[in-house]
Amino acid sequence: MNKTVVIDIVGLSSSVIGEFTPFIKQYISKQQLTTIDPVLPAVTTTVQCTYLTGKWPSEHGIVGNGWYDREDCEVKFWKQSNKLVHAEKIWERAKKEDPNFTCSTMFWWYNMYTSSDYSVTPRPNYLADGRKMPDCYSHPAELRDELQQKLGQFPLFQFWGPGANIKSTEWIADASILTDDKYDPTLTLIYLPHLDYCLQKFGPDFSKISKELQEIDSVVEKLVTFYEKKNASIILLSEYGIAPVTTPIHLNRLFRENDLLQIRIERGLELLDPGASKAFVVADHQVAHVYINDPSVTEKVKKLLEKVPGISLVLDRQAQADYHINHERAGEFVLMAAEKSWFTYYFWLDDAVAPDYARVVDIHKKPGYDPVEMFMTSKARAGYKLLRKKAGFRYVMDVIPLDATLIKGSHGNIQVPVDFHPVLITNPAFGLNKTVNATEVYQVIWDHLKK
Repeated sequence: MNKTVVIDIVGLSSSVIGEFTPFIKQYISKQQLTTIDPVLPAVTTTVQCTYLTGKWPSEHGIVGNGWYDREDCEVKFWKQSNKLVHAEKIWERAKKEDPNFTCSTMFWWYNMYTSSDYSVTPRPNYLADGRKMPDCYSHPAELRDELQQKLGQFPLFQFWGPGANIKSTEWIADASILTDDKYDPTLTLIYLPHLDYCLQKFGPDFSKISKELQEIDSVVEKLVTFYEKKNASIILLSEYGIAPVTTPIHLNRLFRENDLLQIRIERGLELLDPGASKAFVVADHQVAHVYINDPSVTEKVKKLLEKVPGISLVLDRQAQADYHINHERAGEFVLMAAEKSWFTYYFWLDDAVAPDYARVVDIHKKPGYDPVEMFMTSKARAGYKLLRKKAGFRYVMDVIPLDATLIKGSHGNIQVPVDFHPVLITNPAFGLNKTVNATEVYQVIWDHLKK
């Protein structure tokens, strides 16, 4: 099979390609740019699994970055086992055809316990004293040690949180090059997250994101140059574009005010108790799953949702089939925010009793996605916390604000203008249409492998 690399430039859309991405702009002039009709929900894990299986969420089962586990009665976000994906991956099909085929998956999601030959993914160490230490996980296991010996420790705190910056993306790119030099895989999948940060914080405001665009452009140039020398077929693509937003919607607060949510008090702070709630919401950018434990409130919930400004779709089980998201992991209702709106996970009515995890970076404890984790209340407060850390005192990095209006960009809505659709850039010899749907990306990758 033909050596192929798929470079996932998160957040890339026609809306941000131009003056500040000179290499990508010039590269496109010799290639073909195709837009991708987004899959619902247009979020990281769902889109990646759709591309790699050629199946809809109704088949592969990844209905969002997280969902409610009805057996554990817990909301689970950002899980990592590849066993969660209930469909054959493209590299599994390729191995059946060619026993010499190998695949490297560099930071694409569900990247643990995978059938991919070589994989690296974020995996912090959680110490007994509560500290979180930067690290990553790899297969083979020794690859992690070799990469960190050559590149330094994986910069976890620059991968997500208020310190997120280009260093994590550069580390991933360099690790991908080293992995390719070591193993020479047939198919390489590379995830470059950098634009995800600035575009959610500021939206497509060039006065604030030009530096980040130039930074990602340089990383892409480095990778393309490397893989061109390897005579690889190159695909640049994105999972979604990020469109401007102004209005956060706090559905769990609405449910609480309508006697649907169960709250538990611990140490004077409030916690959402999903298993004991009549109904609750799992928010994921511009999409939300509504889970109903008490069927008698279903009609009440539906009428309540239909009155909320900023919601463009309320999909019951029957309507979910029309959008290919009818899976047992989905909520009884799946919601899509209207343009300019997005969903928070917030459920408290008074910030003084917000749970302790609300003010820290904690992607696993929060019962929903929280983009405000990219901001901090003040650098002075963060500096004080770091001084306590260095001095050996106990500390909590509770520096995350509780102001959802800080967020200026979001994704998940599939009815955004085409300038915010994800893109696919490749050799015009493949003769792609101007637009492909998300499931067809699988065939595009396959065609490159079989060229």
